[in-house]
Amino acid sequence: MWAGSVWRSSLSGVPCGRRAQSALAQLRGILEGELEGIREAGTWKSERVITSRQGPHIDVDCVSGGILNFCANNYLGLSSHPEVIQAGLQALEEFGAGLSSVRFICGTQSIHKNLEAKIARFHQREDAILYPSCFDANAGLFEALLTPEDAVLSDELNHASIIDGIRLCKAHKYRYGHLDMADLEAKLQEAQKHRLRLVATDGAFSMDGDIAPLQEICRLASRYGALVFVDECHATGFLGPTGRGTDELLGVMDQVTIINSTLGKALGGASGGYTTGPGFLVSLLRQRARPYLFSNSLPPAAVGCASKALDLLMESNTIIQSMAAKTQRFRSKMEAAGFTISGASHPICPVMLGDARLASRMADDMLKKGIFVIGFSYPVVPKGKARIRVQISAVHSEEDIDRCVEAFVEVGRLHGALP
Repeated sequence: MWAGSVWRSSLSGVPCGRRAQSALAQLRGILEGELEGIREAGTWKSERVITSRQGPHIDVDCVSGGILNFCANNYLGLSSHPEVIQAGLQALEEFGAGLSSVRFICGTQSIHKNLEAKIARFHQREDAILYPSCFDANAGLFEALLTPEDAVLSDELNHASIIDGIRLCKAHKYRYGHLDMADLEAKLQEAQKHRLRLVATDGAFSMDGDIAPLQEICRLASRYGALVFVDECHATGFLGPTGRGTDELLGVMDQVTIINSTLGKALGGASGGYTTGPGFLVSLLRQRARPYLFSNSLPPAAVGCASKALDLLMESNTIIQSMAAKTQRFRSKMEAAGFTISGASHPICPVMLGDARLASRMADDMLKKGIFVIGFSYPVVPKGKARIRVQISAVHSEEDIDRCVEAFVEVGRLHGALP
């Protein structure tokens, strides 16, 4: 079977090294065709390199001058808050860079348990469980909770992590039209034959800035004996009178069974996600959720930062109150200029453009004018729904917002998006 140093297949007599090279060449041809198709469609996604800490004002590699950042999930501006940074440094010094382990082996520190208790207290739930990200929280929940006897009913525009998490479970899957309560009711009626029924929705939808009608969802869930799950990644920390999220905003905190959310947006902006809800559910997840069981523990610095962010939020809601006025300022000025802004009253302000190339080119020209925004197109959003998603932060000044609007008007006229 050996000829010199080259092993030959007993089936074909072709050297295995040559066959491997042929397979690699085939793969290259396939993937290069895919990549060229992405470029031709105008949906190629480049990565801009930031050379400073996150905040409303940033430095960008190869771009001269300071840049205004209008596309971060840094809703409360806490990612660069001095107390948050100091808490991360203190945790790093006291507890180390990482755990080198998963939670159930030797990866649980006192700060993990303290943060979980603080999260549960913040959301007024019994218990909470930490994950490396909310994507992992969504990947871990449905498979551990639902069986082939159960059903899950999901809004058609739910986040990709919810969709992927639902795909992992063996429950019967129903998809209802976006925010369509008549369709949800019809699906709930159809799902009555199953043991458990779980309605799954984003609280605030990240691409459109619209908010789930949780009052009606909870009413239907009660009528048809269903549970309610809400992903609060784009709500935790700033929606509702005290920043608890859409369930607080809409007065249904006692009716939502399960909440998943993130530490990587308003709550310090580092990383980490969590599930909070009934104690028995969290106990089950500790035993069966695969991303929890097989992922390293959240690093101490990220835990320290998130814990301090929650402390600041629970001490005062002043920073939350500034969000609404700044969001309204941007939306009203942009609509007066002639732009269409999706959603309502959420700091996610999608500037709807429709064409992927137009969104990409306008975003590039906005950077030339000192405004960091990104064009979103398929597959992140549906075809024909390309947009530039602007996100307002509590630490943007009114002058920052006005400068962003002025740049949009200039660039919009340049590209024919405005008359």
